[in-house]
Formats: sequence, C-alpha cells, structure tokens
Amino acid sequence: MIHEQYAIRQARQEELLSRRNPVNTEFYNGVYNRYQYPVLTRHHVPLHWRFDLNRETNPHFMERLGVNAAFNPGAIYYKGQYVLVVRTEGLDRKSIFSLAVSDNGVDGFRFMDAPLIWDDIDPEETNMYDMRLVQHADGWIYGIYCSERKDPAAEPFDTSSAVAQAALVRTKDLKQWERLPNLSTPSPQQRNVVLHPEFVNGQYAFYTRPQDGFISTGSGGGIAFGLCQDILNPVIEQEIVMDERLYHTISEMKNGQGPAPIKSERGWIHIAHGVRNTAAGLRYVLYTFATDLHDPARVIAKPGGHFLAPYDDERTGDVSNVVFCNGAIVNERDEVFIYYASSDTRIHVVTTTVEKLVDYTFNTPADPLRSLGSAAQRRQLIERNEALLTSEGIPR
Repeated sequence: MIHEQYAIRQARQEELLSRRNPVNTEFYNGVYNRYQYPVLTRHHVPLHWRFDLNRETNPHFMERLGVNAAFNPGAIYYKGQYVLVVRTEGLDRKSIFSLAVSDNGVDGFRFMDAPLIWDDIDPEETNMYDMRLVQHADGWIYGIYCSERKDPAAEPFDTSSAVAQAALVRTKDLKQWERLPNLSTPSPQQRNVVLHPEFVNGQYAFYTRPQDGFISTGSGGGIAFGLCQDILNPVIEQEIVMDERLYHTISEMKNGQGPAPIKSERGWIHIAHGVRNTAAGLRYVLYTFATDLHDPARVIAKPGGHFLAPYDDERTGDVSNVVFCNGAIVNERDEVFIYYASSDTRIHVVTTTVEKLVDYTFNTPADPLRSLGSAAQRRQLIERNEALLTSEGIPR
C-alpha cells in the first residue's frame, strides 16, 4: 500500500513544478535576461526516484536514495521541446544522467522516465558527469561526458587522486544510447571535451582541454582543437591550443569549452568558462569568443572580462562562487537559452538571441591586459559619451 505521505508531498512538489518563472527585472545588462528562480533543483527530482513509496517497507516515509544536487546540464532542442541531460548527484557523490523536459525552456521542467543507462564497457569508470549534447551533421546526437576513475598510479593511502577522460555516447531518439570508446588524445587527462557540430575537412572535430593532472592543468595551455577520422575509433593525434590561459585574467588558472559553439553569419560563437584562484578558492565565470566559420580553430573575436558570473544567491552552494555551462539551445526563432549551474547546486537559464550574442562578442572591447590600458579604455568610452550628451544637450 502506498504511504499516505506520498500524496501530501506530491501536491507540494507539484506547486514547485508548475511555478512560473518570470524575468528578473532588477537585473539588466542588455545582453541577456536572468530569471527569478532556478529552472531545476534537487527538489524537482520525482519522489518515486528518492522514496520507497510502500508503507510496509518504509513506514516512516524516509528518503532512501536522496539527491544532493541537480546541475551542469547538457541541452538540446528536440521535437520542439527543451531537453536537458542533468547531472543528478546522489547523496553518495555519484553522478547520474537524467532527462528533464520543458515546453518553453524557462519553467515547467520535469524529469522524465528514469536515469539514463548504456552498456557498461568501462568497469574502471567510477563517476560520470557534465555531458555536452551535440546534434551532429552525421545524423546522430552525441553526448560527450567526463569519465572519472581512481588514479592507478596513486599511493595506497591516496584515495582522492583521479584520472579523467572523455567518454562518448550517441543516440537517435534520446531513449536508446550507444556507448562508444573513450576519446584518445596525447594528453594524460581530458575534461570539458566538446564535439563540433559539423565536419571539418571531412573529419570529426573536437574542442579539448589538455591537462597534466586531474585539477592542475600543468603544461596544458587552454582550449585546444583536434581532428578525428573515425568516431567509432576516436583518436586525436594532435591538439592545437586555440584559446590560451593568460596571466591576471578571468582564465589565468584554466579554461574550458562550454557547450558546442553556436553558428552565426559572422562566425562560431563559443561560450566557455574561465577559472582564477582567490583567497576564498577557485572562481568560475563564463566568457565568449568567436572563431572563423571555415576554420573553427581560429579565434577572430574575444571580448574582455566575463560574460556571466555568480549573482546574489548563486554565489553559495556545494562549491561556492562558481557558474558552469555545458548546455545551450537555439530555437527556430534564433532565441538562445543558456543553461548554467550555480555553485554546483542548481540550474538556471539566461535568454538572449543570436544577434545579441554576435553584437556582444564582436563589439565588446578586448581585454587590454594591463590596468593602465583598462583605464584608458574606459576613459575613451566616457569621453565619447560625454561628447554625445553635450551634443544632445543632456546634462551629465
């Protein structure tokens, strides 16, 4: 018999699931809209995924398989719906992938069916997370995620050292998934790997992040680009760094590609994350850059500073002062939905358009890389604005 608490808790959860999510009118930057509430949290996870509903086996209606966080989703526009593959982290620290679907992309998200599974071809894989979804020109939908295992070279007392690699799966319907071999690259560690949505010189193209250690990039120089001839035997022989880490910038410690780049008339628009170290720990922000339409490894525009950073309550969570994005959707109206997690805890969305992303990426000044250069850059803006205000007879 179903426990009587189920109906009570389900009614309360339904209020959350059906809540509208209005634009946050207190925030304005002209680039994108923020929204009042997260689009997904651990409280959105279905009750029957967490509780044993049987009153006989669970008389106190205890949560048997709790969920700690819902974050870092891959995203795809599929049959007119906004679909997220959510990193759903249990209380045991293990992450699983779960589908959540919305009709409008900003609210009404509901988890579907059950967590995703596929053939277990890698018994050493302990954890998996941060899937990027890509509709490729070959007709398949690919998911590229971080596959993590214990470092076999670690000392016996070291139970935290890990090795990360890029794992691949693919599907035609988001229901049946085929596990492919892990991507092989010259780097000992790989995270934040993304498949380019089109062939490049007849080959599959990947954005990688070469690094020497699980946390430290070491000699890895930033976001790299590599080509692969056979997706069923995915090997990249050469990684070429295309977007370097730089001293005293938002990405001086490390950076990585977010979702697959967005195609525009002027170039591929990339959303990436940059990391710097602070006295309070690592700070993750998002930034954009553009690459050439015919040579997606060549950067042609890069605004200075961050595109999006933790805002108000987004600053706190399991890993505070962090935003991370690995999912974005462009619908048939060229509206852009950028899904990001705050502090490894919950999922938000900002909305913009392809036109605005292009304007921001190509017309926002680049980082001058020195404080005096930044001061001069700002003085130029002030002087131009003062001249305009004077010509219009508007007092400052």
